[in-house]
Amino acid sequence: MRRAARRLLCGALAAGMVFAAGTTVSAATSHYADGTTSSNWAAWPEQWETIRKNYETVSLTPGRTASELNFAWYSKTGAAATPVVKLATKSDMSDARTFRGTTMNAISGYVSNRVTATGLKENTTYYYTYLNNGKESSPAQYRTRSFSQYKILFVGDPQIGASKGQTTSLGDKLESDTDVNTAARNDAFNWNVSLNTALKANPDISFMISAGDQINKNVDGTDPGNEMEYAGYLWPEALKSLPVATTIGNHDATNRSYTFHFNNPNPFTAEKSPTTAGNGYYYSYGDALFIVLNINNYNCADHEALIQKAVAAHPDTRWRIVQIHQDIYGSGADHSESDGMVLRDQLTPIFDKYDVDVVLQGHDHSYSRSYLLQGDGKAHAKFGAAKLADGSFDWDNVADLATGKKYPFYPKESDAAAAAANKYFLDQNHCYTLVGNGSNKVVNPQGTLYMTANSASGSKFYNLITTQQDFVAYRNQNWKPSYSVISLDGDSFRIDTYSIIDGKPVEIDQPFTIQKTVDRTPTLSASANPAKTGTSAVAAPKTGDDKNILAVVLLAAVAFAGLLALGADYLAKKKKASH
Repeated sequence: MRRAARRLLCGALAAGMVFAAGTTVSAATSHYADGTTSSNWAAWPEQWETIRKNYETVSLTPGRTASELNFAWYSKTGAAATPVVKLATKSDMSDARTFRGTTMNAISGYVSNRVTATGLKENTTYYYTYLNNGKESSPAQYRTRSFSQYKILFVGDPQIGASKGQTTSLGDKLESDTDVNTAARNDAFNWNVSLNTALKANPDISFMISAGDQINKNVDGTDPGNEMEYAGYLWPEALKSLPVATTIGNHDATNRSYTFHFNNPNPFTAEKSPTTAGNGYYYSYGDALFIVLNINNYNCADHEALIQKAVAAHPDTRWRIVQIHQDIYGSGADHSESDGMVLRDQLTPIFDKYDVDVVLQGHDHSYSRSYLLQGDGKAHAKFGAAKLADGSFDWDNVADLATGKKYPFYPKESDAAAAAANKYFLDQNHCYTLVGNGSNKVVNPQGTLYMTANSASGSKFYNLITTQQDFVAYRNQNWKPSYSVISLDGDSFRIDTYSIIDGKPVEIDQPFTIQKTVDRTPTLSASANPAKTGTSAVAAPKTGDDKNILAVVLLAAVAFAGLLALGADYLAKKKKASH
């Protein structure tokens, strides 16, 4: 994030616990996906002239459950009545049901329309239309898959516009602050290629998860300066039939357009420290609960409260999966040992407490997969936003929440005191233990898997950090757009990760599989309250989950049976000896 963007953020966000993470070091490399090298590029610049001006593309998001589908789209102010979506099983729309929604003022000249369709059935082909500027759209097809056994496309950091400053094969320097926005033009082209490649290999995808940074340009409030990037993000034809559960990234956080474009289910409006872009949210799909945290908000009390609410609403789901943007366990050079891990020592025990199976991350534009991790159960300093004397955010440091003392992200080599302070920050974030045997196929495991996605569009890549951290099982940076496919049912979670090389998907890591053969037990009652520690709510580290308890009970039963057997044998021998 550039300094100008940081100044915007300081004005856009309330003082206190909100802190959209950034660094003063730009580690973006010269590697990026150059669309001009494609044989399909020639016609694209002319197409872009129409696409870049169209802010009214519909976006689909998952509903509260698999039987719902959410819609959002812009229309011009004064041109629309109540927003309407029609949903039918016949292509002529003769059996259509009508769903009405709400509007809110968006950027100047536009309103945002939001509608939820309900009553969808699995394995069914639907057709939908929406009312835009007083006119009904042409029918578009949407197909549901199985609600119990399904696939998810997982992507990181499309960040349309992030290739700015790069030079194309044609010798042109990509720009983002022009009417054409050639950086967004390049990245939207490659984003479309990535989606088409992934869906061609996996036509049965049910929905997509984005780990955040849908766009690149940090603008404030309702400034429309990023709308051309959103136009590029939303234009791919695939997205007309693919719901996307987006995460608020640091490049999304400062601006209201994120809220206007995405109709997320169950928004957690009780957050005490939301960012301008909005709130975290949650949704369920089959036997899985998905909880989306906006950790640009550094108030972990908000995050625990959201997790608690989601778990209370869906206590019996087999899987609990969290989406965040900043990679609290990643391996990129730009963020993984600075702003990315600031909340690690607070979130790790919370994820333990609520028995989270998998955390999906982005931010570092590089790929990594962790070992299964748990909190170490020890006391650690808690960190949050540092402030300057004028009350604005200090982007070069992090603050101890208890003492207010600052610790630098990037100390100068010649400054021994700063280096020691940075070492303390790093040491305090060694708050985890590795569990399991490192296998890529585990059954009823303890701990949480942390996956960090590389950029799906290839708009920007970062180097891997020089020394691979001990919690990283595998990592990769091959400077190619990548994506993962999650296969999920009640008994199994499997994730496969691919890079797009010469237009084809190439697997870059071994599949990782979690199998469950036991049901989870309720984590907390709905009335339980997060524990408060200082200005953040921090859960006590989990000392063992329900699987551990079951194992202990079984071992105790076996031991007791063994003691009974020994006792019986002893009495029998004693009786025999007495005769």
